[in-house]
Amino acid sequence: MATLPAVPGTPALDDAPPGLWTRWAEGLQRWADRQVASPAFRRWAARFPLTRPIARRRASQLFDLVAGFSYTQVLLACVQLKLFDRLAQGPASIETLAPALQLPPEGCRRLLDAAVALRLLARRQRRGHPAVYGLGPLGAPMVGNAAIAAMVEHHVLLYADLADPLAMLRATPGQGELARYWAYARSAQPHTLAREQVADYSVLMAASQPLVADEILDTYPLQRHQCLLDVGGGEGVFVAAAAQRWPHLKLMVFDLPEVARRAQGRLAALGLSDRATAVGGDFTTDALPAGADVISLVRVVHDHDDHRVMALLHAARRALPPHGVLLLAEPMAGTAGAQAMGDAYFGLYLWAMGSGRPRTIAQLGAMLQAAGFSAPRHLRNAMPLQTQVLVARPVAR
Repeated sequence: MATLPAVPGTPALDDAPPGLWTRWAEGLQRWADRQVASPAFRRWAARFPLTRPIARRRASQLFDLVAGFSYTQVLLACVQLKLFDRLAQGPASIETLAPALQLPPEGCRRLLDAAVALRLLARRQRRGHPAVYGLGPLGAPMVGNAAIAAMVEHHVLLYADLADPLAMLRATPGQGELARYWAYARSAQPHTLAREQVADYSVLMAASQPLVADEILDTYPLQRHQCLLDVGGGEGVFVAAAAQRWPHLKLMVFDLPEVARRAQGRLAALGLSDRATAVGGDFTTDALPAGADVISLVRVVHDHDDHRVMALLHAARRALPPHGVLLLAEPMAGTAGAQAMGDAYFGLYLWAMGSGRPRTIAQLGAMLQAAGFSAPRHLRNAMPLQTQVLVARPVAR
């Protein structure tokens, strides 16, 4: 495997002593840390008018970290009860909801009030009438949203692995529920996985793919391309979305053999058999199908360790013609405004899964160039939390 170049933006390590400015800045930071850690300073900051809003905001943020698991369980309960879809028909009272949800009245009240506090629901009061509950600003987008609902329910596996986070981090990665679910992550021969071993995660990925498919295709339209190959394309949801937009486009999916069979069935059911085909194999050992002038990697790279990613990128480089394009789209570490998503969420999720890691744009760029691609272009998109988009071209050799 090619040696990865230094990641752009990473300072070189050396033994030179820090300069005067650096020593002063580090000393100031240590002084500030001591003040914030001091109970006396925190009491003063909470009373002083200019610092009071900051103190209250940080106290609230810290409490949210402490209580975060409770918040996620409130969302899970609402999803399991299909509460958002029910309230999309109109607001309802506890007296109506409790028997419909098979909850005791007080248990129902606790759940609804918790959902109101999280802005999933909204309490509506009319004079002389009992309060009713309707959709809140964060609950309304959940109506009919099978993609998010599937991900919320899937996270039960992650929570099981995180029940003892230190035990999880001290163990070899991939020893828990998530690793068993994503069977390919720790398999030395993923192409031998049986149908039942790929079924559950294939269904989940098909359900969640609409979250990002339109975002990617809006960001990088494919009208000038002739053939799209989606590697790790699951059941073909992404190529089906592309097919709807560009009737001229030929389509290919490459995934593990049993997954490819599922994709072929879905594409046939959508009437795409004359334009689309699914090929089974292992991208770490098998050549990718030839003939595509654009290859997409949608939420694939971050699932794999570096050596597998490099094998995949080299395979894509060999399969592309000189004028071809590689389209890489996934959530990325260091995303502005969503930094916690990268390392605090995906970092632990992928550790529990047993494969992969969150990577920054710079790190992905270094890997692409090491595999024979140009420095990628980062295309700005509307929802970078869900995915960011890089495009790169093969470099002539």
